[in-house]
Amino acid sequence: MKAAFRRVLVKLSGGQLAGESGFGISPTVIKRMAQELGEVQALGTQLCVVIGGGNVIRGITAASEGMDRASADYMGMMASVINALALQDALEKEGLVTRVLSALEIQSVAEVYIRRRAVRHLEKGRVVVFAAGTGNPYFSTDTAAALRAAEVHAEIILMAKSGVDGVYSADPKLDPAALRFDRVSYDEAIQKNLRVMDQTAIALCRENQLPIIVFDMSVPGNLRKVVSGEKVGTRVGE
Repeated sequence: MKAAFRRVLVKLSGGQLAGESGFGISPTVIKRMAQELGEVQALGTQLCVVIGGGNVIRGITAASEGMDRASADYMGMMASVINALALQDALEKEGLVTRVLSALEIQSVAEVYIRRRAVRHLEKGRVVVFAAGTGNPYFSTDTAAALRAAEVHAEIILMAKSGVDGVYSADPKLDPAALRFDRVSYDEAIQKNLRVMDQTAIALCRENQLPIIVFDMSVPGNLRKVVSGEKVGTRVGE
């Protein structure tokens, strides 16, 4: 296989790391993810990752239960740092040189995010894991993925889902008649609220003409297929 993209950003949710338990980090799951990411880099693609913290705490959920929204979001950012360090460890066990860049300054465990430094790491063939979202409350890691992809000039965002093989007209688990799309525009995703990413993130992708592919990463080999240009999942963009 040959890579169809020079530089990609993979968006992983924290929930994916938990596996069937729904909480914490599954060593089996994170090892498989690291192996899949390693297969992508072996194609010659420069690889960066944004990871969420939902397996530890979801800021918006905690806020809905009475916690101050800003405090809950900062907790979520720190949860994503935990996940980034776990992913770094798994990637390095697979032989991939990895750097964690955090939007929150935590010097003992991660480099502070600097755009030029991130680009330089990518140019040197290192996997870059972006942690702590945008560093600001009220913004999701979806928005962080769109922002970082635009900043480092990634060619595409790969939204890695678990058990969901693309974008549907409705939740396929609740509506058997839900239709799966092969391709949708940014405007259609926003107007129909198709839940590709949050609305802010999609608008940012539209502004920067940054395409998105939504695919099921729980299927072995799917990530490599997407990066090699095979038609997997749903493409969002013009």
